[in-house]
Amino acid sequence: MRVKLKDIFDLQMGKTPSRSNLEYWNTTDYKWISIADLTKTSKYIFETKEYLSKSAIKDSGIKVIPANTVVMSFKLSIGKTAITKEDMYSNEAIMAFKDKHVINIIPEYIFYLFKYKNWEEGSNKAVMGKTLNKATLSEIEVEICSIEKQRQIVNILDKIMSAVDGRKQELQLLDELIKARFVEMFGNPVTNEKGWKQRQLGEITTKIGSGATPKGGKEAYQEEGITLIRSMNVHNGLFEYKELAHISEEQAEKLDNVTIEENDVLLNITGASVARSCVVPSKILPARVNQHVCIIRCNQCIVPEFLNKLLIDDNYQRLLWSIAEAGATREAITKQQVESLQIIMPPIELQEQFADFVHQVDKSKFDTMTFAPIYDIINLYLHTHFYQGRR
Repeated sequence: MRVKLKDIFDLQMGKTPSRSNLEYWNTTDYKWISIADLTKTSKYIFETKEYLSKSAIKDSGIKVIPANTVVMSFKLSIGKTAITKEDMYSNEAIMAFKDKHVINIIPEYIFYLFKYKNWEEGSNKAVMGKTLNKATLSEIEVEICSIEKQRQIVNILDKIMSAVDGRKQELQLLDELIKARFVEMFGNPVTNEKGWKQRQLGEITTKIGSGATPKGGKEAYQEEGITLIRSMNVHNGLFEYKELAHISEEQAEKLDNVTIEENDVLLNITGASVARSCVVPSKILPARVNQHVCIIRCNQCIVPEFLNKLLIDDNYQRLLWSIAEAGATREAITKQQVESLQIIMPPIELQEQFADFVHQVDKSKFDTMTFAPIYDIINLYLHTHFYQGRR
């Protein structure tokens, strides 16, 4: 049967107690969920980066999220979903779906229903943008089948997701292999215990610079056209194609000073994703970047793949974060700070040897670890059982 979410759940938003009161945050008392926590977790959420004190809970009036409750992000990054394994709290970008127990529902069924649902389908994107609200969510209808059928669906999807998790582990191991090879060949790029020559990044690049958001913001984005790279697309050693934006040629002309070229290194310079870096994939060209992403174009002295792996080395990431967190109002790295970064300069032949190793590992990753077919199967299965027909 189809039911509205408000008929089967109490929808509960979280809160963020005052950041100025350090007593609220200097604690490990009560777990407090953010979107970042949901991004890192799998089906169940066990840990959170931040905690609230007892006084924070009392003074703010924030409500507890009981164990075995489905939580989902509904602002900015919509659809990040998990199930609480114990009583927790959350910020205001996360909705908790507290079961009213009017019909039999298992949390895992709701987890899969929410996680793979297209929350923008059939909506007015111009109005909704990247934010849902409690009223909108409350009126959404979902398909609830018998408890036996729910268990059957969850069992099948658990098996599929187990295969996905196994592949993710293999990918992580391959990434660790690249990191280990970098350290073996070049050492710590911050302390430079191997004594390589060093130069400022501005001296070994032909371009360093960020772009801008076209006039009109997201309302100016198109389904096709010139690619506009945003910080959400740049991950460490990986370009994320999800939610890739496009702009018109007329808008792109206004950003000609930040035209992307093949083998450019991208570095996020503001916000929560600051310091993430990857090499631009050639298949998205032509492209531009917005103000949150910095283009780094190497000259003949340095190999782009080597520079990228240096920037995402754990030691160098800590350095970049220390620079970013020293910003006055938010995490940010300025153009001048990027230009002044000290970069080790091993012989170009050694850099190329390392880049060849990275390409071989990446070939293994993408030849054998593609998730697309599995996600297609999941979405087809969910569409069949959750989003079509009546039972």
